[in-house]
Order: sequence, then C-alpha cells, then structure tokens
Amino acid sequence: MPQFTVRVYGILFNEKKQVLVSDEYIRGGYYTKFPGGGLEFGEGTLECIVREWKEEVNQDVEVVEHIYTTDFFQISAFDDVNQIISIYYLLKATSPFVAPLLEKPFGFEVPEGATQVEGVRWVDWEDFSSAAVTLPIDKVLADIVKAKY
Repeated sequence: MPQFTVRVYGILFNEKKQVLVSDEYIRGGYYTKFPGGGLEFGEGTLECIVREWKEEVNQDVEVVEHIYTTDFFQISAFDDVNQIISIYYLLKATSPFVAPLLEKPFGFEVPEGATQVEGVRWVDWEDFSSAAVTLPIDKVLADIVKAKY
C-alpha cells in the first residue's frame, strides 16, 4: 500500500560561505545529502529539524526561513511504495560547531556488516551545485540555494 514519508532537512552556511553536507553509506549505497531526517508522528517540521540537527551534527540551530518543499512526485530511493516529501529550511547555528568533519567525500571506513555510516563536511561555495548532492530532490534544492543565496 503506497505511503508518504516526510523528510526535513537543514541548510547551514559557515562564515566562509561553505555549505554543510552529509556523506552517508546507506544499505550498500553512497549518498551525499543535506543533514536532516524523517518526521516523527506527533512532531512538527520545525521541531523535527532542530531534533535531527542535534542528533546528526550535535548542534543547536534555529530556523531562519523555509526554502523549499517538494512540488513533484518522487518515489523513495530505497523502495517503490513510499512517496517522499522533503522540506528544507535555512538554519542559523546557536551553538558552536563541534561535529567531526570528513576531510574528503566519504572519508570514512565502512565496517563489515554495517548498514549505515555517515559524516559531515563543508563544501566551498564555488564547488557547490546540484552535482554536489546525490538525491533528486536535493539537486532541485541545491539549484534554488545557489540562485537565492
């Protein structure tokens, strides 16, 4: 039976106008995406991004503005029964950045038997584009961010 999955992501710039991305190994595939994750039942989208950012990046953030919500049909990359709706917010850090950084794309070891490994890194503004991310909705968002900011 078809279902909807709502995902909420954050866009954060640092003082050098670099964009934070998350490199992830998920179920045998490698993906570069924006930090964030799934909306939980009973949670609003703003609560979700604050929670997800704390879980993934160990940073407190506040939402500056809504950037984009998916406006086209997108099936999940992981199954053929979930339609993905992604919501993106521009974030402002309210605590120091303390997450360990990857030095290069996918600069982590994948232990044998692991199903998910992730790390974050900054992408220079000159190198940031839809080609810097993997998932179709993220590519649309990257073009919007590049044009707007």
